[in-house]
Amino acid sequence: MAKAIGMVECTTVSTGFTAADEMAKAADVDILQAEVTCPGKFVILITGELSAVRASVDRAKTRFADKVLDTFVLGNPHDSIFPAIYGTAEADRIDALGILETYDVSAMIVAADIAAKTAIVELLELRLAKGMCGKSYMTLTGSVSAVQAAIETAKVAAGDRGMFLDSSVIARPSDKLMKYIY
Repeated sequence: MAKAIGMVECTTVSTGFTAADEMAKAADVDILQAEVTCPGKFVILITGELSAVRASVDRAKTRFADKVLDTFVLGNPHDSIFPAIYGTAEADRIDALGILETYDVSAMIVAADIAAKTAIVELLELRLAKGMCGKSYMTLTGSVSAVQAAIETAKVAAGDRGMFLDSSVIARPSDKLMKYIY
């Protein structure tokens, strides 16, 4: 069985709870996250076998089309996604720092997965909408060339979804900045 994750980002809280319930009933999936994010959106993150995740996300997209902001389904997500989401990622050293910002949560997770699969980089943090008026950002590290390649591919992925906002690559961040990175 293939490991997969999927997300539905709803524009209202009441629709979010209802969609999460229907997603759980539509297929054999586990809900990893079902919560309110800024500015009053609702994000549902699920996992399971790829076909079940797809069926569950499709159910919410079809049933709540007018209240679904964005969705995704990822088969075999990069292993570094969850530590970055839950704030448990650690890096021994930060040679270069990459930052990418999007307008929504779904585009950020897809962009982070693509970035992590593009080059040898470590995802540091995925800040998903909380305290950011619905925007999201990621930080990652690696060699300057790896970070540049990862950010460029992630930028294209987010841009293809119409959700790219901004990005930067900082070679050798200042020691005075380090405590604010993650």
